[in-house]
Amino acid sequence: TCLKDTAQDLTSMASITSEVQYTPLDAIAGITGGAAPIAETLLGVLMASCIGPKPELTWWTVRIKDNEAAVLEACNRDLGKGPYETSIAELDWCTNDIVFVTKNLHTWVKDEGAPDMPFANKLLSPKIRKDPLGAVLIIGTYNFPVNLSITPLVGAIAAGCTAVLKPSENAPAVAQVLQHIVETSLDASCYSVVQGAVPETTALLEQKWDKIFYTGSANVAKIISKKAAETLTPVTLELGGRNPAIVTKNANIRLAARRLLWGKTMNAGQVCISQNYILVDHEVVEPFIAELKVAMKQFFPNGTRHSEDFGRIVNVRQWSRLKKMLNESKGKIVMGGSMDEADKYFDITAVLVDSPMDPLVAEESFGPLIPILPVPDLNTAIRIANEVQATPLGLYPFGNKKETDRVLAETRSGGASVNDALYHGVIPTLAFGGVGESGQGAYRGKSSFDCFTHRRSVTSTPGWMEGLLDVRYPPYEGKLANFKKMSELKPDFDREGRVKSSILKNLLSLGAGSVPGGVVRYAVALTSR
Repeated sequence: TCLKDTAQDLTSMASITSEVQYTPLDAIAGITGGAAPIAETLLGVLMASCIGPKPELTWWTVRIKDNEAAVLEACNRDLGKGPYETSIAELDWCTNDIVFVTKNLHTWVKDEGAPDMPFANKLLSPKIRKDPLGAVLIIGTYNFPVNLSITPLVGAIAAGCTAVLKPSENAPAVAQVLQHIVETSLDASCYSVVQGAVPETTALLEQKWDKIFYTGSANVAKIISKKAAETLTPVTLELGGRNPAIVTKNANIRLAARRLLWGKTMNAGQVCISQNYILVDHEVVEPFIAELKVAMKQFFPNGTRHSEDFGRIVNVRQWSRLKKMLNESKGKIVMGGSMDEADKYFDITAVLVDSPMDPLVAEESFGPLIPILPVPDLNTAIRIANEVQATPLGLYPFGNKKETDRVLAETRSGGASVNDALYHGVIPTLAFGGVGESGQGAYRGKSSFDCFTHRRSVTSTPGWMEGLLDVRYPPYEGKLANFKKMSELKPDFDREGRVKSSILKNLLSLGAGSVPGGVVRYAVALTSR
């Protein structure tokens, strides 16, 4: 098995420095060598036993728990995260994910029977086999540096792939802890960590991979996609978006304010799926802002500055970017506005804006900024949301069911939470991913296993079928009619597209459209007598 027999706990952060020691560029060349055969061996071992959890994952759960103190301190160093947020969004998320995967993996890896098979084709025992894609590259990001690195790595391990993890250089303390956990838990011939920034990532992209998984910005994603296209390497891209929230006059204003505010308190607003701006019906703008202030006082009675429940911006560069956006906005600050560059502190700041062209709306803030744009009606809100970005990562409509259903029907997004903020993104077993500009592919839960798995179609043709297969061999004279009898499907509609109906079929199926459906209806009728 690809795990270490012994491991050392990282009980002290004394060895963790403010800067990561980057992997030498010459050590990156050829890092994928031999990975594909190793991945096939791993899957073979798993398929042979197909019972119980995978040892790499069960051991890794222990190692993460053993290094809990180091993870807590590293997240605090890099992002000012408190113990509650680090526990639920980083540590517990990852260990729960591993437990869920190990409990279900024996089912996921089994061959599946192929659906929609005519009787003749069933004789070939068609099935879907689950094969690992091979050697994968996982490029993490800084806002949830543990979660967004380990979760895809869990999927890769579960699928039987080998993997190289490149943590974000913007979260240096966490990057070092992750390297320690991986290197003391898993065999280096199967899993390794490469530290670095642009040059090291560029060197990694020069290697041949069977899959690249990237979380981060759209600009970098374009570079990765272009490079991956040179070798036809598939990619999963988890990106951000200018995610809209829409609050109608029929919404519960108090709940909308509380829930959307919560979406911006997490990780100091550095969350790819939090709302980027809020479109509020002009009739309820004032009560909405008032409820925001009430909720803010309840969440942070003494303010955010000295609360361990509110984090910090990851670095001065990102802090300066947020300050520049706020300075360039023509909006009016209606809540918050405090900041401190030395501490990388940026208070939750609500700004009343008057145009969708305002930089707080038109650009992704990725921080604790809450621009509020009044709109005259739902029509305008939907139009603006589609104009700002046609395919955001998240969408958050608040209103009655008719209104929220309409928003879902007339927009697109990677995911959506109705009458809530980003909740679809905090369910660990729910598939998560973007669409269009906000990314491609999905992971989490079973989707993480599927993300790194090739579904290989397999048939087995028995020797006794040779006589039945004679129709496929030349010479073909006189065989076409027989072949059509065996394979041609008869349409149940005419040339104008009208569905043909049969009185006998309707009688036998009780109008269900099929005999099996008719059997169900007969059974219901008999039991109801």
